[in-house]
Amino acid sequence: MNTLLSYQLISRDIATSIKRVEAQPLVSRETEYYRENIGNIKSIEEFVEDTRLFNYAMKAHGLSDMSYAKAFMVKALEGGIDDPESFANSLTDKRYKEFVKTFNFARDGEATTTFYSPTTGTIDKYLRQTLEEDAGENNEGVRLALYFERKASSIKNFYEILADPALGKVVRTALGFPESLAQADIDKQVEMFKDRIDIEDFQDPEKVDEFLQRFATLWEINNPSYTQNTSIAALFSQPAEFGISTDMLLTIAQMRK
Repeated sequence: MNTLLSYQLISRDIATSIKRVEAQPLVSRETEYYRENIGNIKSIEEFVEDTRLFNYAMKAHGLSDMSYAKAFMVKALEGGIDDPESFANSLTDKRYKEFVKTFNFARDGEATTTFYSPTTGTIDKYLRQTLEEDAGENNEGVRLALYFERKASSIKNFYEILADPALGKVVRTALGFPESLAQADIDKQVEMFKDRIDIEDFQDPEKVDEFLQRFATLWEINNPSYTQNTSIAALFSQPAEFGISTDMLLTIAQMRK
C-alpha cells in the first residue's frame, strides 16, 4: 500500500484507528496503569520517581528519547512557565513548554493531576503518539503526514515550521524542495515558503488535507513503498490485473491538482 492510501485509511477514520491502538495489549496495560495512578501523584518528585507514569507522560508529548534525563525535566517542571525567562520557556523545542504546561506543579501544586490535561488529555496524546509511531514503522511518510495533520492548526508562522524538523521535512517535500535546503539561511527558507504557500491555509482542514495529499504523493515518488523485488514477487503471489491500477490512478489524480 502506498503512502497516500495508507495515510488516508488512517486519517479518514482516526477514531477507529486509535481504538485499534488502544486495544493493543501493551498499550492497554500501560494506559490502565496511568489512568489508575496519575491522580495519586502530588509532587514533581513523586511524578519522576514513578518511572512507568513518567515514561507514559513523556511519550505522550513526543519526548520518549528524553525519558532518561529526569534531572533536566525536573528543572523544567520546577521553573514552570509563568515566568517568561523560566527554563522551559528558554528552550527552543516547544515540546518541553507544552509538557510543563500540562504538568504545571509550579503553579497548581498538589491539584495538578486533578485536571483534564494531565489525565484524560495525556492519555489521548499517548494513543495518538503511538498510532503515529506504529504507522512510521511501516512508512515514515505516513507518520510525518499524521504528525503534520495534528500540528497544522497550531502553526502560526514559518519559523515554527523550521524549528520542528518533522514539519520542515513535510513542507519541503510537498513544495518539491530538496532536503539540502534545510541547511540554508533561515530567513531565505521562510521567503521561499511564503512564495509558495499561505500560512493561513493550515487553519483550514480541507486545505491541509490537499497539502498532505501532495506531500504523500511526492514522498512516494522519492521513497517508493514498492521495490523491484516486491513487484516481481507480486506477479507470482497475486492475480494479474489489466489496465492502470487503482493506486496509480489516485497518484495521477493527485499530481494533477
